[in-house]
Amino acid sequence: MQKQVIDTFLALWRKYFKNADLPIGFFYTDELPEGMAKPVASDMHCLIGSLKDIRNGKDRAFDEPSILCGGGKRYTGFTDTLMPKFEYFLSCGIPGILEGERYKKSPEMVKQIMSKMDDFKSPGKYLVFRRIDHFTEDETPNVIIFFAQPDVLSGMFTLSAFDEEDFYYVGAPFSAGCGSIILYPYLESLKPNPRCILGMFDVSARPFVEPDVLTFSIPLSKFFRMVDNIPESFLITTSWQKVMNRLP
Repeated sequence: MQKQVIDTFLALWRKYFKNADLPIGFFYTDELPEGMAKPVASDMHCLIGSLKDIRNGKDRAFDEPSILCGGGKRYTGFTDTLMPKFEYFLSCGIPGILEGERYKKSPEMVKQIMSKMDDFKSPGKYLVFRRIDHFTEDETPNVIIFFAQPDVLSGMFTLSAFDEEDFYYVGAPFSAGCGSIILYPYLESLKPNPRCILGMFDVSARPFVEPDVLTFSIPLSKFFRMVDNIPESFLITTSWQKVMNRLP
């Protein structure tokens, strides 16, 4: 990722979003970047909990063995299998055997939903995460992910609409937390006109993020357009100034 692009974004981000958290990004690779530690299993069962250090500036790579959650392995593309009786796990459970999450009304509905899911196989052995200011010149993130409060989200959401005619330029698919920041935005990144993905509505993942935080994930090509649009967008108006004045 070109240093000039990163420097431009960082300057504009601080100008219009003040001290809001910097985004993180990811890419797949078969070779670990120089100096990056080999993946190790986290003490966090949920992959989302393992991203907190990355948001704070610690680079990290994952592979299939280092992700402990079955859903995390699937939504990162490292496996296409599901836990036994998954349709009961996501719905009503099995009395005395398996507690259900009750996110869907019936096992049959879960089966229908899973049959419609896109097949996704990891395009590399490793999944590398960095904060945006840590990417090197020869690294190209697939997706940029913002963990943000409502005022910041309103800015990113509105900026993403600046050059779009479609009302539905942002999607919010039903998904695990990791699916909303990895699987779905990655699949969008393969399209000629990708959408952004609003996420982190997964009740099971919510305890691993701050109570006022959701995610806004942007395929890289769309991110470049958004950065280019900033100087002529609403961010330079008094309307945004009123919101920005509330940012810490």
